[in-house]
Amino acid sequence: MRSWNFSEKPLLVFWETTKACLLACRHCRAEAITRPLPNELNDEESRRVVEQVHEFGKPYPIIIFTGGDMLMKRNIYDLVGYAHELGIPTAAAPSVTELLTRETLLELKRRGVSMVSFSLDGMRETHDSIRGVAGTWDATMKAIRTAAEIGLAVQVNTCVMRLNVKELPEVFAAIKRAGASVWEVFYLIKVGKGVGMEELSSAECEEVANFLYDAAMYGLRVRTVEAPFFRRVVKQRGDGASPPNSGLYSLLVNRLRQLCGEPEREPDAPITPTRDGYGILFIGHDGSITPGGFLPIPRGNTRTTTLTKTYRGDRLFQLLKNPDNFKGRCGVCEFREFCGGSRARAYAAYQDPLEEDPACPYKPATSG
Repeated sequence: MRSWNFSEKPLLVFWETTKACLLACRHCRAEAITRPLPNELNDEESRRVVEQVHEFGKPYPIIIFTGGDMLMKRNIYDLVGYAHELGIPTAAAPSVTELLTRETLLELKRRGVSMVSFSLDGMRETHDSIRGVAGTWDATMKAIRTAAEIGLAVQVNTCVMRLNVKELPEVFAAIKRAGASVWEVFYLIKVGKGVGMEELSSAECEEVANFLYDAAMYGLRVRTVEAPFFRRVVKQRGDGASPPNSGLYSLLVNRLRQLCGEPEREPDAPITPTRDGYGILFIGHDGSITPGGFLPIPRGNTRTTTLTKTYRGDRLFQLLKNPDNFKGRCGVCEFREFCGGSRARAYAAYQDPLEEDPACPYKPATSG
């Protein structure tokens, strides 16, 4: 990876360009609605967001255009193209609705997008139930194949929760066949509409993380969101540690091998040490600046301040950048420099983003 000072600039800037979306997802962080809100950034303010990302300097952070559904942002193609003109790498995370067509994907590519991401939260019945629109699973699989065919890199995002955890091997096999290159697994955070969904236990989170390590041996890059303890598992397994000898892990990995055969190569599971507020920055539809999409603590607004000033100088951002500020097990863990726990889950559980991550069962060697 390129040399990057996460204290000075983020690697990833997620921009919720609009709250508008035609889907009705049961776990939606954005609590999306069918029409843009009146306080959404206008054309001029939106262009200024792109310019503020540019102010971080080379190498520029990557802007991930998301939502809601980014395709419902009125001037989205102009914004993507403007970022590309300024030399900023761009990725797109559109919803899979009637607005997403082959022509849409070709236009995004023409405007400079190099990677698109689609959400797939289970197999057909489960995914359609979560998304609230019948036929979304089939449309998503078609979108993955189409994007790959026209030369876009494809990332598939899967939110793991009790409802779908046993379908993870089937999801992996399906997206691998369809041409995805990255699988990014989101560990549920109870924010937005997600407060009504059931999380996994910490032991189950550990088993899933070990399953993901095995999945990374089959030719797709595997990453996690709000589960930085996956990096600890990658390090431990790479150093020879054995996976859990337990039911859920065995069920998942045995099914994976039934579907995909024996592992093909060394695992592709990077341990880039980003976390909310450290390497990651989130911008809301109204210009609000937060450390992450699942950590809804506004620290400024692009209408009145700048991204560089907030990211580099805000007090909460400063605290989040130093894992020595974390409490409980996360603050003393020997893996805290490249893990640090989920700050969003700590906030959701304890209303304190510096608390320990309750989804991680690991007991640090230094905790006694």
